[in-house]
Amino acid sequence: MSPDITLLHAINGLAGQFPALDTLMIAITRFGVPLMVLAVVPLWWARSQRDRARHLAASAGLAFLGGLALNQLVLLFVQRARPYTEGLSHLLIAPSADPSFPSDHATAVTAIAATFLLQRRFRSGGAFALAALLVMLSRVYVGTHYPSDVLGGLVTGCLAALVVRGLYTREGWLNRRLVRLL
Repeated sequence: MSPDITLLHAINGLAGQFPALDTLMIAITRFGVPLMVLAVVPLWWARSQRDRARHLAASAGLAFLGGLALNQLVLLFVQRARPYTEGLSHLLIAPSADPSFPSDHATAVTAIAATFLLQRRFRSGGAFALAALLVMLSRVYVGTHYPSDVLGGLVTGCLAALVVRGLYTREGWLNRRLVRLL
């Protein structure tokens, strides 16, 4: 058996055995991404260092969207079935029609966390990274992804954050236009 399936069984094997843990993991998988996005949005209206905060919020948003776009490119070449369709996991949430690799949830949360860390916002970046790890773990726990799917999402999220960090600067034309909105 591959390490990917062994780890899937180790994590997802707990599903259905502890109702409180099941409820927690379902909540994390369902609300983790929207809560992380909601945590970034208020930066747009920050009073101190407004331009810097808006640049950070826009960078996180661009990395989030860029990571999901990158996943769509990956899907042109990789069409991996979900583990529950292969009879390998116990599914705790509604099934998805999308391919399994890479995990969009993992990409989205990693893009946000990596953006904050790359901008040297270590306290909030660390909190986002911890939240991202919980979301990724929950995706395997609820049976909708293989561990390698969330690892793939971690890679695409980090890659998107790095590209945004390199191309979207505070001094750039696009940032100057965006920070003046509202």
